[in-house]
Amino acid sequence: MPSYDATDQAILARLQTDGRIPNIELAEAVNLSPSACLRRLRALEQDGVIAGYRAELDRERLGLQMTIFVQLRVDRHAHETSTRVEEALNAIPAVVASYLISGEADLLVEVAAPSLAAYERILLDQLLTIPYVVDARSTFAIRTFKSRGPLPLNGLDRSG
Repeated sequence: MPSYDATDQAILARLQTDGRIPNIELAEAVNLSPSACLRRLRALEQDGVIAGYRAELDRERLGLQMTIFVQLRVDRHAHETSTRVEEALNAIPAVVASYLISGEADLLVEVAAPSLAAYERILLDQLLTIPYVVDARSTFAIRTFKSRGPLPLNGLDRSG
């Protein structure tokens, strides 16, 4: 595993809060020359630490007032089953995140929907029609107060 020093961590921390910051401002914020900052940034991208850049959209302003967490159980635990379920979940636009988990359920799926009626259609017509899915338990978020927060970067320096 590559090591990331305090300067790399500062770059990553700043990008997590402002992914559109110009390189010149980023370099100034982390006390590097623009060319040195750009080299480090490209190295972090090549390492895959920076997985990509995207805009974070406001769900409510887009009419997606509901966030639902769905625990799914499957009836057969095998690599083929997992692959088919993952592919099916990735094909559903309303599914914004999914995780293989331990515990009573096998998967935790986050769904964004405009209404309860829309979620019912997603559940009945899409989630429960996925092969091997045998049970779904839904939990509705009442309010979101932290979403996709910055990752904790302290302790990443393994060079010393």
